Parts: sequence; C-alpha cells; structure tokens
Amino acid sequence: MKKLLYLPSLLLALTLWSCGGQASDSNTTAVGTSPGPGQSAVLDNVSNPNIVQVALGSSDHSTLVAALQAANYVDALTNVGPFTVFAPTNTAFDALPAGTLDDLVKPENQRKLRDILEYHVLLGVYKPGDFVNGRNLGTADGRSVSVTVAEDGNVTINGAKIIGTVSASNGIIHVVDQVLLPK
Repeated sequence: MKKLLYLPSLLLALTLWSCGGQASDSNTTAVGTSPGPGQSAVLDNVSNPNIVQVALGSSDHSTLVAALQAANYVDALTNVGPFTVFAPTNTAFDALPAGTLDDLVKPENQRKLRDILEYHVLLGVYKPGDFVNGRNLGTADGRSVSVTVAEDGNVTINGAKIIGTVSASNGIIHVVDQVLLPK
C-alpha cells in the first residue's frame, strides 16, 4: 500500500525531469521586447511570390512600393489574402497633380495615403473574366469601385484601364494606367 502512495510523486518527478524541470512557451515574447517585423520580413525565394514581392520585382511599380511602405501597408498585402489589387504604374502616379504624391507620403498624411491604397484593394480574387459591366465592387476601405467593360473587351475600374494581369500567391494584380482616387 505504501508503494502506491509514492507512485504519483514518482511520476511527477519523472515528468519534470524529462521536461528539463522547466516549462517553456516558444510563442511568448519576453517582457520589454517588441514582436518581430511581420510577414513582410519572411524571406522565401522558392515559393510563388506574393503581391508585394511581385511589385518589388517590377520596375514599373517602384512608386507604388514606396507608397505602400510610407503608409505602413506592406505587411497587410503580404498576408494570406486572397486579394485583388489594382496596381497603378509609375506613369500613373506621375500623372497626379504636381506635389500630390510628395504631400501624401508625409508622416502626418499616412492615414490618407493608406485610405487611397486600400481603395485599390478588393478582398477576394477577381480574374479578368469576373468583371461585369456596371458592377460595383467593395474595396478594402469600405467604399466601392465601378467596373466598365467596353465592347472591345477592355476593362476599366473607375476609368482606369486594366493594362495587364499578374497572379500572385495571395491573390491577383491588375496593372492600371491611373491612380484610383476615392470621391
């Protein structure tokens, strides 16, 4: 009978010894330290690129990438998604009134810039064949954009012509020739 009384203590001691006597949680952050840099810091040159990686690899989208960084919106678009992004070219940004972009990338205008960038993002994947003339699509900022399909098949979003489409691991990118500005 005495042997049975010692059995729970023996099991507890063996369990602690086999675990090294300490419990550890690799998912906690030490007090006083900040969390890691986020999804955009993951280096992966093997998998299909995500939306941000595609934009980084395009010399025609360096202004968009700079705007994403200024708005602190890079991590959002590197997440799983799926997203549809209307990506204005550098030429589209150049067509904005003089000083507009310089003003938007100022730290005090970060929220305004982010709102404009979110206006270029749809939740879900919309392939070219999914665009229906007259359809309104809800954007990530809670507004909507309007689709126009011309007789020749060209698609515009709020007047911005889709000039190319690229798939990404977390969605699809439609290259557009204008910056979409919310009303």
